Amino acid sequence: MPKYVGAIDSGTTSTRFILFNRAGAIVAYDQREHEQIFPRSGWVEHNPLEIWERTEQVIRATLQKADIRAEEIAAIGITNQRETTLLWDRQTGEPVHNAIVWQDTRTDRICRELEEARFGDVFYQSAGLPLATYFSGPKIRWMLDTVAGLRQRAEAGDVLFGTVDTWLIWKLTGGQHITDPTNASRTMLMNLETLDWDPQLLRILDIPRGILPQIRPSSDPDCYGFTRADGPFGAEIPVCGDLGDQQAATVGQTCFSVGEAKNTYGTGCFMLLNTGEQIVHSRNGLLTTVCYQMGDAPAVYALEGSIAMAGATIQWLRDSLQLIDSAAESEELARSVENAGGCYFVPAFSGLFAPYWRSDARGVIVGLTRYINRAHIARAALESICYQTREILDAMNADSGVPLTRLKVDGGATINNFLMQLQADILGAEVIRPQVAETTSLGAAYAAGLAVGFWETLESLRDNWRMDRIWQPNISAEARESGYAGWKKAVTRTFDWVEE
Repeated sequence: MPKYVGAIDSGTTSTRFILFNRAGAIVAYDQREHEQIFPRSGWVEHNPLEIWERTEQVIRATLQKADIRAEEIAAIGITNQRETTLLWDRQTGEPVHNAIVWQDTRTDRICRELEEARFGDVFYQSAGLPLATYFSGPKIRWMLDTVAGLRQRAEAGDVLFGTVDTWLIWKLTGGQHITDPTNASRTMLMNLETLDWDPQLLRILDIPRGILPQIRPSSDPDCYGFTRADGPFGAEIPVCGDLGDQQAATVGQTCFSVGEAKNTYGTGCFMLLNTGEQIVHSRNGLLTTVCYQMGDAPAVYALEGSIAMAGATIQWLRDSLQLIDSAAESEELARSVENAGGCYFVPAFSGLFAPYWRSDARGVIVGLTRYINRAHIARAALESICYQTREILDAMNADSGVPLTRLKVDGGATINNFLMQLQADILGAEVIRPQVAETTSLGAAYAAGLAVGFWETLESLRDNWRMDRIWQPNISAEARESGYAGWKKAVTRTFDWVEE
């Protein structure tokens, strides 16, 4: 009898494979980074073949570490960096271009042209998304318009599109071309009500429907396919769970009730609020997205606040400025000073996402004096993550009408206890970390396990959730609002930086 469910978590900077038992505990895992490619300012790419190579490596390494046979795995779930766009040859499987990453801003002109043609409301009402460089649709359009001969090949049916989940399902199963509603809802091409590709949106972006994958439930009892016997598992295992990374974290945090919310601190920062089966269009700069669809049940929707730079800000301090030697050092440095000394760091490297949606913005560090040292800048970098989250929380409170007083958190940066206390202070709300911080992978495992009966119901998964630690606000309301006012002022300094 199978004892485990496996989850492939293909993120922005690395891929991991994790095996979970019935209690939702980690049995074994392996993780490997892949290259971040920056061809020019504002452009970010990944090598799809490297992502697949890393996937094969982490699967084999995990099975070897745990001495587990593939036959002991009930099912495989996939979770992935969303919006990152891949096109590949249907016959050879060769990518036609590097993957264009969600952070990439090269489609700014396409988005502005669509805005000038007054298509903004069309996309917002049908897809729940603003016209922004963040999403997949304009990236597809850019490739079709730019890569020589690609549009003709696409219209002839020789090219396939996918986000990273689709690419991995295709590779794992030997050619199944499938995605789920959570990933499809990030393309600007799916209608939120029909959960199918929208003919009007495809026409506006001039994208042939034939390149798009089939949209199947996030947890699919019929399965998307089986892993190839000659693949990294060495056996046929059902692949039947698929969730974009932030929706997967919402499932992993068991936020199944209307009004429950979580925030994931990864490369970016993403807060989701479950709105149930109701499609809620934000009035305050949030996205409307599919949260999950389990089997034949109706889709569940969410409001999302997306922040481009969170953990990536600390990575930038380490790799580009060489201000620190490791991410952990940022906590030690930030603790060494009482405050940021009046310094604010707004990391708008890829423009500003929610709630501003300003692709013309670029990063700034303001309030510098001779007093400021690297410790103050490290603290300002951590505070930037918390202030951006505060802006999202304010927008969610305004949209929902119900103030959130408790926030479940997950992701790699939550190991930074100082950051979590800063977050509670700046929000004025409780911050709660679960025992299993890898909730993104856990959510993908849950989706796959539910499909094959490894777990019975969504509600039964709540029994697996355990709190690790809780942080309470520890500063005065006056200090909180004074710091936030300075942040809002700093944000305005990023506007209108990029021109045509």
